[in-house]
Amino acid sequence: INHVTIEYTPAGKYFAVLNVDFEPEPRPNAGGTIGIDVGIKAFYSDSNGNTVSNPRYLERSMRKLIREQRRLSRKQKDSHNRGKQRLRVARVHEKIANQRNDFLQKQSTMLVRENQTICIEDLNVKGMIRNHKLAKSIASVSWAKFFEMLEYKASWYGNELHRVPTMYPSSQTCSSCGYRNPRIKNLSIRIWECPKCHAVHDRDTNAGINILKKALQMQSA
Repeated sequence: INHVTIEYTPAGKYFAVLNVDFEPEPRPNAGGTIGIDVGIKAFYSDSNGNTVSNPRYLERSMRKLIREQRRLSRKQKDSHNRGKQRLRVARVHEKIANQRNDFLQKQSTMLVRENQTICIEDLNVKGMIRNHKLAKSIASVSWAKFFEMLEYKASWYGNELHRVPTMYPSSQTCSSCGYRNPRIKNLSIRIWECPKCHAVHDRDTNAGINILKKALQMQSA
């Protein structure tokens, strides 16, 4: 142990954070290769045709959170009851954060165990949050934290993590023939047919396949 930091959380809990020397050992994996397209409705869709739903922990707890925040606003400032209610609000936030973190840890660990090569988009999440209509949903789904977990776990256990450029049109490109369809800029289009080769695509699965192809192409170049 190099040093210890004691943290006190807004929910009234104490934690000891240990800084230690750690040398991870490479772990065997199933040797798969996968491309991942993250989203808001579905947390991600992959190049194998799998979709993981967005658990929406914040949205599911919103009624309770609003109720507890209203109760807090009615309490007299600096009163004992206000302090107790502040803890109740903090505990709701803490539960949401713990649920989200548990989900992200399990998903990232599963991907690292099943795949040797993982390909993702190099998203500018901070820039995307500036869109006020999507900011709350993007913050709730925690793409940045998910990518961070994939990155350090891949580094620990000897996996490969590749990123494709942000502006790569993964959703608009036909994964069968490479034709780029500009009409697919509209997010409401979930299934589309390529006008050139007539292949029918699920928007998100198609994007996952293209992310995988592009990342492997960049590595071989």
